[in-house]
This record gives sequence, C-alpha cells and structure tokens, in this order.
Amino acid sequence: MPTSSLQAVMVVVALEEEEDEAPAAEAGKEDALVTKNMVPGEAVYNEKRIAVQKEDGTKVEYRVWNPFRSKLAAAILGGVDNIWITPGAKVLYLGAASGTTVSHVSDVVGPTGVVYAVEFSHRSGRDLVNMAKKRTNVIPIIEDARHPAKYRMLVGMVHVIFSDVAQPDQARILALNASYFLKAGGHFVISIKANCIDSTVPAEAVFQSEVKKLQQEQFKPFEQVTLEPFERDHACVVGGYRMPKKQKA
Repeated sequence: MPTSSLQAVMVVVALEEEEDEAPAAEAGKEDALVTKNMVPGEAVYNEKRIAVQKEDGTKVEYRVWNPFRSKLAAAILGGVDNIWITPGAKVLYLGAASGTTVSHVSDVVGPTGVVYAVEFSHRSGRDLVNMAKKRTNVIPIIEDARHPAKYRMLVGMVHVIFSDVAQPDQARILALNASYFLKAGGHFVISIKANCIDSTVPAEAVFQSEVKKLQQEQFKPFEQVTLEPFERDHACVVGGYRMPKKQKA
C-alpha cells in the first residue's frame, strides 16, 4: 500500500512477538490498518488496540482502523495514493457523525494538528463532543454543513477538507465550505454515495457527474477509487483546490 501521506497510518504485519499484548485476531495472522493512539489506554468505539514494544523498551499503542466502519479507511485500503492528512495538518471534517473516523484523523494529525468536526445531528453530536473531551485536537461543531457562515468564527483556514455528508447537493456543500476555509493549493477528500444523489442511473454515471461538478468549482480531482467491498455504490475522490497552474499532482 502506498504510504506517502500516511506517516501516522501504518500496516501492522507481523505481531507474533507481541502476542501477549495483541488481540488474538491480530497477532501475526493478518494485516490491519492502524493509527497511533493519541490517548493510550482509551478506545473510542470498542476497536481493538495493539501495543508494540520498540527497541528502547517503550511501548506504543495503535488502534485498528476498521474499513467497514470508516469510508476513509476503506479508501486507503482501496488503494488511494494520498489522503493529504499528515501530522500537524488542519482538517475540516464534514459529516463527523459520532466521531469514529474523526478519532483516527485525530491520531494522524497528532497534537500539533487540528480536526474541525462538523455534525448536524444532536444525537451523534453528543458522542462527538464526549470523544473530543479526551482529544484536545478535535473541535466539535454541531451545525449544518450547508451553512458554513454559522461556524466561520470557529474554524481557521485548513489544509484538507474531508466530506462525508451523503446529501444530493454534497458537491455544492463541499464547494461552499472550501470557499470559506480551504487554502488555495489545499486538498479535498469526498465520499460519494451514488444512490443518495440519483438512484435511477448506474453508480459510475453518478460518480462522473459529481466529478464534473467538482471541476466546475475549482477542484482538480487526482484520484478516484470505489469503496468495494466495504461499501456498496460508494466512491472516494481525492484532489486539489485552486491549484497553482504549474504544480503537478
């Protein structure tokens, strides 16, 4: 798996020597996508945790990132080259839900990064707020992503927007938020759910239509992957925003 941007995301391969620490399903049997736990000893959604002993004797704890629970993890395992979310990055996350994926993005950006997590549902928002109490780099915002003006005083300029809003006008929602908060030359990652946009045409046609909408809003798509087998009729598109003319992807 390409790991150019996944400095804090890794694939655990052989954990035989850590069998006492690792859950049985992970111990030397299969690869797992994980993030370095920013709050060691704490799980967010009952995910498995793995302790790995370093050469100097200290232990580092990782959390297994389940692609069936996270579209961003599904995109990484689906082969996307670069998610542009790196240590120290500032990320705007639209459609944060209860914070499952947000917590892993929190791990990736680390203590010097920030995740502005926007969620409209108050029920999910309660879980998000509780998660953020222990993760000081997460700023929960219980607001409608269609109205970024309402939270413009809370969000700074960001390097990356990740959008998982599953709305028919999700391209417009992403564009509106980018116009407020995304730096020129910044990047976007959007999860597209075909049947919430148009269930009468094939998913691939919906993806192509959404990509055209993004291009009209000064986004430059670099990559597109489907999220099979983790999600049906979903695609993830990654690219740049207001890219300098001479810069290559």
